[in-house]
Amino acid sequence: MYLPAKWSLSPSNTCFFHTSAALEKRQSSRFKRTIKKDNPLTYEQANPMYSIAVRKSWNSWNTSNLEGGLRKAETAFEDMFIRKFMFGTWHKMFLSEVIIKRRANLIVIGGIINRQVMQRKIYFLTGYTEEILSYLFKCPVKIELQTIADKSEMIVRYV
Repeated sequence: MYLPAKWSLSPSNTCFFHTSAALEKRQSSRFKRTIKKDNPLTYEQANPMYSIAVRKSWNSWNTSNLEGGLRKAETAFEDMFIRKFMFGTWHKMFLSEVIIKRRANLIVIGGIINRQVMQRKIYFLTGYTEEILSYLFKCPVKIELQTIADKSEMIVRYV
């Protein structure tokens, strides 16, 4: 097998992962400002990550991550499954993040949805979701929804 000199397999050329100062910047929850300031931000997006627990709260409330808590991995996996299930079942109806609260044996799922959806559809999906998730997780599941007329009501500021 012929390899050019620059592609030789010497020990000095085996590292293919390089870091630079540009990769070490903290970029989470920072949204790029536009010249016209037409990028809308919701309340969750407008607050920086370091203000969690000061100005805004967590999207998942559970106590399994405390020292000595049980089911850490299972709780994280269930929260991920609940979010995927909600966005799949309530397709394009949620205008906010899905908030999951665990109170003893009860799972409470909250969020903001669009008011233009028919009430019958909302009631059906609420009952369907509560029954399926209760059966899967073997604990009661309750859904608390708020409705707003338009997505523009979610906008706090523009950047």
